Amino acid sequence: MARIDLRGDALPEGPALRDLLPRADFDVAAALEKVRPICEDVHHRGDAALVDFAERFDGVRLESVRVPARALAEALEGLDPAVRAALEESIRRARLVHRAQRRETHVTQVVPGGTVTEKWVPVDRVGLYAPGGRSVYPSSVIMNVVPAQEAGVESIALASPAQKEFGGLPHPTILAACALLGVDEVYAAGGATAVAMFAYGTESCPPATMVTGPGNIWVAAAKRYFTGKIGIDAEAGPTEIAILADSTADPVHVASDLISQAEHDPLAAAVLVTDSAELADAVEKELEPQVKATRHIDDRIVPALSGRQSAIVLVDGLDEGLRVVDAYGAEHLEIQTADAAALAGRVRNAGAIFVGPWSPVSLGDYAAGSNHVLPTGGCACHSSGLSVQSFLRGIHIVDYTEDALADVAHHVVTLAEAEDLPAHGAAIKARFGWKVPESK
Repeated sequence: MARIDLRGDALPEGPALRDLLPRADFDVAAALEKVRPICEDVHHRGDAALVDFAERFDGVRLESVRVPARALAEALEGLDPAVRAALEESIRRARLVHRAQRRETHVTQVVPGGTVTEKWVPVDRVGLYAPGGRSVYPSSVIMNVVPAQEAGVESIALASPAQKEFGGLPHPTILAACALLGVDEVYAAGGATAVAMFAYGTESCPPATMVTGPGNIWVAAAKRYFTGKIGIDAEAGPTEIAILADSTADPVHVASDLISQAEHDPLAAAVLVTDSAELADAVEKELEPQVKATRHIDDRIVPALSGRQSAIVLVDGLDEGLRVVDAYGAEHLEIQTADAAALAGRVRNAGAIFVGPWSPVSLGDYAAGSNHVLPTGGCACHSSGLSVQSFLRGIHIVDYTEDALADVAHHVVTLAEAEDLPAHGAAIKARFGWKVPESK
């Protein structure tokens, strides 16, 4: 892994510090022009376009884009019992966390006779995406479906790429996860075509109000293309881990956690921030045997760890390290220091924070109860991970009596006139015989 030595000099502020840190090249704007014709073809030809694109990109000719109910049932019946038990426990824990995120209607009495009520309403229909490229992600099915269900979304559909080895169906573990969650509307569609299907609707798939779920650059580009037409969660980029560690950290743990994210994708980012050169050396020494002992070495892990997006960053102390990880805004931030909990409380920018040696990112990926659909590419400085809130809209209900309006009418008229919007003020005056009531 490359090293970035930030010791000795005062750290720069804001963007200047961010520019010193590693980040993957992820040009959504360039990809946008390539997905535009794909999306428009789905718009104009519907299911026929989806069938053609599945043959082109996935190597299989579909008989139907929608997965038949019997395939979902058969996938669940054939699921390894140990995998089923793990998925059920993951679902149980995710429900506990996400159920606690539900929002209640709140009424505020602003003045006697004047209230503002905030009610929370779920979106009508969501299209959820589960990737199916280098790996299979039933965990992403859980992370998308559970918060949508707990938010009260009534219509939930899910798409995952067609798999040639499974006769054009999505991976059976994906289908089994859908069956466990009670999602029976599933489509064999991948990448930009899936997003376009949900955005425009086709003969077999009604349009959705919102699309969520992680994916590759083509999914991110399609989400950008449809921004404004549908709601999206985020333009997710390559996964990333940052670890803030001191001399008390176990280099075996640190190395294994860096590798665990690197195995996702050759563009995955693995960043260690430490004030201990000895730890940095020990981690580098530990990486080699651990990498050799695993899989996906040449096609994912080695390119990820050696790429420009990954590095060991040396700092003078943990205060400086904290500034670095806040500037980086990691999707996943592990803190492996002597006082990890206290440092975690000071972090401002991270998708999710994993505290101490017994809270690795892998736990959050599957069974912590937290959501693993998180902001990437530094977006954690302004965005949150997927949650129940992602599927809810807050609506204000304003209810004022005549007396309550009369009491504030002169302020409304004054502000309307200050903004040169006299008709706004007139809408108040019209209710009181074209006179402004005197405040009581």
